[in-house]
Amino acid sequence: MPLECADMVTIIKRHGLDDIAEKVEAGERLSYEDGVTLYASRDVHEIGRLANVVRERLHGNVAYYNINRHINYSNFCVLRCKFCSFYRPYTKDRAEPGDERSMSSDVGMQGRIGLPLLGAAQDDAYELSVDQIVDQAKRAYEAGATEVHIVGGLHPKLSFSYYLDLCRHIRATCPNIHIKAFTAIEIIHFTRITKPRLSIRGVLEQLREAGLGSLPGGGAEIFDDRVHEEAYRAKVGEQGWFDVHRTAHELGIYSNVTMLYGHIESREERITHMLKLREHQDESLRHRRAAFNCFIPLSFIPEGSELGHLSGPTGLDDLKTLAISRLMLDNIPHIKAFWPMQSAKLAQVSLNWGVDDIDGTVIYYDITKREGGHGNRHQELGVDQIRSLIREAGRIPVERDTLYRRVARNDDTQVHGAL
Repeated sequence: MPLECADMVTIIKRHGLDDIAEKVEAGERLSYEDGVTLYASRDVHEIGRLANVVRERLHGNVAYYNINRHINYSNFCVLRCKFCSFYRPYTKDRAEPGDERSMSSDVGMQGRIGLPLLGAAQDDAYELSVDQIVDQAKRAYEAGATEVHIVGGLHPKLSFSYYLDLCRHIRATCPNIHIKAFTAIEIIHFTRITKPRLSIRGVLEQLREAGLGSLPGGGAEIFDDRVHEEAYRAKVGEQGWFDVHRTAHELGIYSNVTMLYGHIESREERITHMLKLREHQDESLRHRRAAFNCFIPLSFIPEGSELGHLSGPTGLDDLKTLAISRLMLDNIPHIKAFWPMQSAKLAQVSLNWGVDDIDGTVIYYDITKREGGHGNRHQELGVDQIRSLIREAGRIPVERDTLYRRVARNDDTQVHGAL
């Protein structure tokens, strides 16, 4: 046996991948120790192979995408999370809605109202009116989108009626589009601004009646007290996040879940995060009307944040995390590589590392930008580009809706135009 092959076998045995491989082939659940072992192993090819075994067991050769549009309604936020380059502090010295000084020259793409008049440091703060959001949703809908994904900062002044109107008007204008909106953190914020104050259940019920279809998975970050205290101490923690998703699942509202990795957390804390999600999913599948559809590991992008001195995860760390996610989260059906954060090229590679979904057209995404805090919001892949990426990875592209039902289109359906 050549030396390099012998060395590889030794590495696998030393780190226990042979035992893990046996569990994976037999369809057995992996343990915390298995997850830590996978992160400790340098045999990235074996990790990818094992993740691919699970991926193909669940989804065969199919890779999913959707035609969607992300809309960020405001980057004003009362929180100051150290990992975030998106938020802008809200100040009293602001232009009034409708003031010509407050309107961006690109109003058709990312129109703004209420810009603060504080100079260059704040000239990219914005909040969109309901009409502007509906206009973006309408143009996406007319171009073939099946989903709008709407999130924003915790705005200190917008009333709950703003968010209800947003959903109602999108539903009236785009009756068949799916509204995936508002992270768990936003939902808890809504409970605090309602008068009289509503419970999580009350907020979700009103939003659903207004047109909300499902919840995104943002705001989970890392479920660990140390990381929470150091990086986002003012943000709702693990219990609040799970309270929202538990209630949503009880109501029959499906949701996704994320993990922000590559900042101050340890690899052990990543595994613990996944296991807490797995436990919640077990309970939802047993006792609740809905559950998590998809897990999305989000690669931390340091530029523009208070943690900008960190290097962020490497490409190999991205691939290992995506693959390990597929191996550990045996009860969450889909693993997504969100291409604006991992890049389209790495997302393509990940389709053979446990990933079965690379999200969609996106169009405008303002939360993070790979080229840094002043990067372009316009982050778009056309349908033809997405399908080519999937085919080049040796997979079969399948368009899905938000709930992973296959989308059948007539030949004359327009899906290639600008959204």
